[in-house]
Amino acid sequence: QVQLVESGGGLVQPGGSLRLSCAASGFTFSDYAMSWVRQAPGKGLEWVAGISAGGRNTRYTDSVKVRFIISRDNAENTLYLQMNNLKPEDTAVYYCTKYNYYTEAADAPAGQGTQVTVSS
Repeated sequence: QVQLVESGGGLVQPGGSLRLSCAASGFTFSDYAMSWVRQAPGKGLEWVAGISAGGRNTRYTDSVKVRFIISRDNAENTLYLQMNNLKPEDTAVYYCTKYNYYTEAADAPAGQGTQVTVSS
């Protein structure tokens, strides 16, 4: 079955950086667009970034543009999110999901997520 295992979160000071990873298995990773979504404490899910199946096209929510970079390694079945200049409002549990690049619809999270906390 589909398995998505997120890792790389942690505690970081404002202005710092983290790189999240998502190891995918149970499906043909290179056939699917993927995305990152997040859930801040007490809030609903927020879509963050998406990448096409081949990795050529990306899009971001406005609040993370320029600061975050989504990428993928289809040979390693891994999705990444490089997060720079982190802000306290980026604090959330981050999940990777399958994504429809054309309808901009992300699947519900299937993994446990990785916690990112931005605090001094």
